[in-house]
Parts: sequence; structure tokens; C-alpha cells
Amino acid sequence: RVLVQMWRRAGARLGAAFRRARNYSSEAFRAPGSSGRKVMLALGGGTGAIGLSYMIAAIGAPNKDSELLKKSNGASEHDDDPEAFEKAGAWKDGLPEYTEEDVRKHNSKQNRLWVTYKNGVYDITDFVAMHPGGDKILLASGASLEPFWSMYQQHRTGFVANILEELRVGNIKIQPKPAGAADANDPYANDPQRHPALIVRSAKPFNAEAPPALQAESQLTPNELFYVRNHLPVPLVDPQSYVLSISTDKISQPIKLTLEDLKTKFPRVEVEAAIQCAGNRRNEMTKIKAVKGGAWDFGAISNAKWAGARLRDVLAAVGVDPNSVDFEHVHFEGLDRDFEKHYGASIPWTKAVAADGDVILAYEMNGQTLPRDHGFPIRAVVPGIVGARNVKWLSKIHASKDESPNHWQQLDYKGFCPSIDWHNVDFKSSPAIQELPVQSAITQPVEGYEIAPDATEIPMKGFAWSGGGRGIVRVDVSADGGANWTTAELSPPENQKWNRVWGWTLWKADLPVPQTVPVDEQGRRKYQLIVKAVDSSYNTQPDTMEPIWNLRGVLANAWHRVNVYQPKDGTQ
Repeated sequence: RVLVQMWRRAGARLGAAFRRARNYSSEAFRAPGSSGRKVMLALGGGTGAIGLSYMIAAIGAPNKDSELLKKSNGASEHDDDPEAFEKAGAWKDGLPEYTEEDVRKHNSKQNRLWVTYKNGVYDITDFVAMHPGGDKILLASGASLEPFWSMYQQHRTGFVANILEELRVGNIKIQPKPAGAADANDPYANDPQRHPALIVRSAKPFNAEAPPALQAESQLTPNELFYVRNHLPVPLVDPQSYVLSISTDKISQPIKLTLEDLKTKFPRVEVEAAIQCAGNRRNEMTKIKAVKGGAWDFGAISNAKWAGARLRDVLAAVGVDPNSVDFEHVHFEGLDRDFEKHYGASIPWTKAVAADGDVILAYEMNGQTLPRDHGFPIRAVVPGIVGARNVKWLSKIHASKDESPNHWQQLDYKGFCPSIDWHNVDFKSSPAIQELPVQSAITQPVEGYEIAPDATEIPMKGFAWSGGGRGIVRVDVSADGGANWTTAELSPPENQKWNRVWGWTLWKADLPVPQTVPVDEQGRRKYQLIVKAVDSSYNTQPDTMEPIWNLRGVLANAWHRVNVYQPKDGTQ
């Protein structure tokens, strides 16, 4: 009955998802802890991004779940009414008021599971069991729903808003932390708050990636879930007093521009671009031999739409001729620093000034003001180039004959032969990484996942990307360790031309369950899923990490492998 009610409310939208779901095998996955409910994963999405629509075919659903849905019956006429949805989360007089700290304490079933949306605080503990998306909702516990709803657009209806408001327990008034309240002895005390769903790889400096379940769920990564790579404390920058200094080997007196200058005196340009850390997938290299570098799975890459002023335009406006042959490099220096030095890097002059290079000085990210963790107020966005050169909190630009002397340009982010280790490395012998090699990964299913005993197909999805603007022309996937291959369906970034494909490509595929895999001692069959991508120059990925191992664990782009299991007798 509940299913029919939800079907009628959603109408054609869910109908389309359901029709598509029939091609994805309704028995492919069963949600852990679903108490007999079979959760059908319908991979919908008619706008290029992979959407997730779920339906519960429930037997014996708890009464409290049914009652909650009955209470929301009145929302049917508002299902697709944006105005009705906008009312959700508004401040409600007469309800208890909680702080962000109060909400963070409620992040387990023992303490009750709370989430926030705008000014609303909600207790979702009793709703988790009936959530159509399974336990993904737990990723938001103790924090905000907003980044998740930005990703899962099907929540943006009056029907969902009414369900949410039934769970309302109070209001939250978010107060910015006063700068003076920070611990003067801790250089990281003024770092911004981060979303709790991020997998923290390092707290100080802060480095984190999105969990696999949320990686590549949409073409544009929500700002809150964009991977964070900081080398130093996040600087506090006053936008009113911010100044960008521009100089060259021939200009002794720097020319200075304010944030307002950059926003008003130059055309606003949008560029969709993925940024990837050189150390992405480093954890796989460490399985071969230890390396020095922060831990990363495959989440140190994200995709966003950036907006700002073209670097080429800014240089020309201050008298630096983009056609000059006097320079070979452009240096960037950030406001982040330790007791001795600022973070800095450089890129080739030809990339910096190329009309089709699309290098911008960004002040917006996905239509919002650039967040502090991502370089507020100005970040250099250098599409197709390693993240280390996309300098955040940009304070200085310098055109020069020479490469930046900065530590992170000269003594880091370089690749070496597998036989080179720390006892015999010479960093001067290797060029700094600029463009990155072709890359791909499987985001779902995750390592160790169990598929249903009677499943006949394995749905897979993930991302692929290549540096230098080289678009992805093919993604090959396998469910039997590479014995047989299938071409995946691609969703490339829109309106990006040949050799200017800066955004990542999402992909998906349904692979038949291999029939020749023997049962192990635990009564399970093990399937090794593999993905490899091919870019527009027909570069492809090496099959293993061994030949590309290096002492810093960078440029890790071998075939990505995920092992999943299928119980023989139906026991999961």
C-alpha cells in the first residue's frame, strides 16, 4: 500500500526510473540489515549525472514506518513544488534551540541520530530502517543533510519535506566562530569545520576524501565533499583587505589587484575541471613497498565548476604581454605558510597564457563563494594539471624565465624509477609533475561487497579522467579478473571540446556474473572487478602498480580492482 502511494506521488519520474531499473536486475544488491526488505537499486538520471532512485518492496513494514508515511499523504500535491520544498528547515518558534556541538553528539543509535537542514534539527533514528536509500543516511548523522541533498536531487520535493518535518525536534542557530576565540598556540585553531562524512587522512594539516559511496555520485562534487589537500594551516583572509600582487622578472614594483578588481574589471569565466592530487591511490602503492606520503584511496580527485577571471586577461591588463617570449614559467604563491616559507608552485608559461588553456583565478566554486578549504578568496585553477599547482589562497603571481624555487616545486611532486629510493634520490634529476596520466576507479560496488546469491548481473560505476585536457574515449570493465572485457557506458562532461576536456567522465556498466568461478572454503564465490580507461591520445593504464612504484607514491594509475563476493546458499 505504501509502495503504491509513493508510486502515485512520484508519477512519471519514478516510473521512468523503474523502467530503467528492470535492466539493472532488481536482485543485484540486498541492503545489509534490511530485515527481509529487498532494496532495488535503480540507476536513473536523465541529465548526464548518475542519479539514485530507490523503492522498497517491503513485507511486514513496521507500523511506525507506515504511520510516518501516512502523515505525509498531504504532500502529494507538492511533490514537484520547489516553493513548498523551500519552506523546509525554516526557523520554528517554540522549539528547543541546539548548538552545532549538541547535534554532533547525536551521531549513533545509542545517543539518537540527529541531522540538520537549514535551521531545523531532526531525529532520524527511527526513520533509518525505512529510508529508501538504505544506511547512506547515516553519513549525515550529527551534521547537515544539505550536501547529500545537493547530490540526491530526488529529495527536493514537498513530499520529502513533509516527512522531514515530522522528525523535527528543534532549531539550530549556527554562529561563526570568532577569530579571537582560537587557541593562539595552535596554528590550526582557525581551520574551518568540515563535513563528518569525509574520511580524514590527516587532521593537521587537514587532508580528507569522500567515502566511496559518495564519490562520483554526481557530475559536480558538492563543495562539502570535495577532497581537501592542505599542506599548512588554512589562513584567515579578510576579503576587504585582500591584495593579489603581480610581477615579472622585468617589473620590480608589483602591481596589486583587490578581490573587487578581479570580480568587476575582468569577464567572469566558468570552467568545469577535475582536480586530482598527485598521490591519489597511494595506498595501493604502499602494498608493494612503503612510500613517504599521506594516505589516499581513490578519493583524492573531485570535479567542480569554477568561476573567475582568466589569468591571461589579468596578465594582459597589468602590462604583461601573453605573447611574450621572455618568460617560461608562471609562479604562484599562497597565503598558507609555516614559520619559514609559504606554499608555492609554478606552471609553464605556455599553459598560463594559452587562449585554450582555460587557467583562471577562481573566486567561485559550483556557484558559491569559494570555501576556505579550497582557497578563499582566490585560487589558481589550472585545468588538466596536478592539484599541487592549483595554488590556493593565492597572493602572488610572478612571470619568470626560471621555474619556482619553492620547496614543493623543486623537492616534491616528482616521479622516479622504481629502483630509486631515499638513499639515492636526486630530486633535481626529475621534472616537476604537471599533466597527470589517465586514471579511473570503481566507486560502486565497494571492496568486500556481497551480492545476492541469485544475482545474474553486477552493476558497476565509477569515474575516469586524464590530464592535459585529454578526454576519455573508452572505459573497459571486467568481472573475472581481466579474462573478459566489456565497454562501459560513458557520461562525459558537457560542452567541452577536444583537448579541452577538463572535467571527469562518469561511467557505468552491468556485467554478467561469471559462471566459472569456484566456491571458496567459506561457501562464497569471489569476483575481481577491474576498470581501465583510454584517453583521446590512446594512452591507457598499466595493469599493475609494480612497474610504476616510486618513493613518493605519486602517479598511481594502474588498473583499479575491487573484490566482491556471492554467497552460495543465500546466507549473507
